[in-house]
Amino acid sequence: MISVVIRAKNQAKALEFLLSNLRNRYAADIDEIVVIDNLSTDTSEAVATKYQARFETISTFSYGGSANFAAQKAKNDIVVIFSAHSYPVSPDFFKVIQQKFDANPNLAGTRCLHTTNDYKNYINDISATVDPNKSGLIFSGSAFRKKVWEKIPFNEHVPTFEDKDWTKRVLKAGFDIEFAPVVFNYEIKRTKAQEFFRFKNDIVGNYQIWHQDYSLKNCFAGLFFSVLRLTKLFFVDVFYSFKRFFYQISFQFNKPKKFDY
Repeated sequence: MISVVIRAKNQAKALEFLLSNLRNRYAADIDEIVVIDNLSTDTSEAVATKYQARFETISTFSYGGSANFAAQKAKNDIVVIFSAHSYPVSPDFFKVIQQKFDANPNLAGTRCLHTTNDYKNYINDISATVDPNKSGLIFSGSAFRKKVWEKIPFNEHVPTFEDKDWTKRVLKAGFDIEFAPVVFNYEIKRTKAQEFFRFKNDIVGNYQIWHQDYSLKNCFAGLFFSVLRLTKLFFVDVFYSFKRFFYQISFQFNKPKKFDY
């Protein structure tokens, strides 16, 4: 049996689309849906109630903490995880996940497909053991086994990449993580402030998990090439803005023949 858990905060519109998708297309494959909400002030709770999803509130959010909270609230051994701004696409999405876990009792988690990297690593058979970052668990559009989580919970002391940290630890403990060849979509638009918040967490997470450090030389080089790239993009945009303008003007005097259908 499968539990679906969804992390959300003030995403009522996206949440409604996801829940509608789950109830209308996958009702026979899912035993329960749990919305893990971080103090939303919009209509998220009403949306969850509309689609018979259990609404659980987490007041203090962290990525690892919310992942553990989600696992605690799920009643089944197979837990499929989504963010409110993601949703399954493949018609057999949950059936394939179920088959994967049924076929391998040592399976700790599955990663589904949503980016070019996912498709390439799956097609090239690059396992999580070889590439735990790009073939390991992601906390959206993935699934994990609760019995493994009970032995190895998510790390609440990393600011992000709780999924990659878990991947490394369960692989080290001798469990498996595999691709599930089904597709989901992940759609989010972040403000500049949100992107900077994510950037800060990524810096710390990359250092803690992948031991990626930054020298002063790297910092200055990053600033220089960022400014250079933005400057180049600005002048390219201006150049093509003028090209579009002049083409529109010339079009007024050289219009092609219209087709009469």
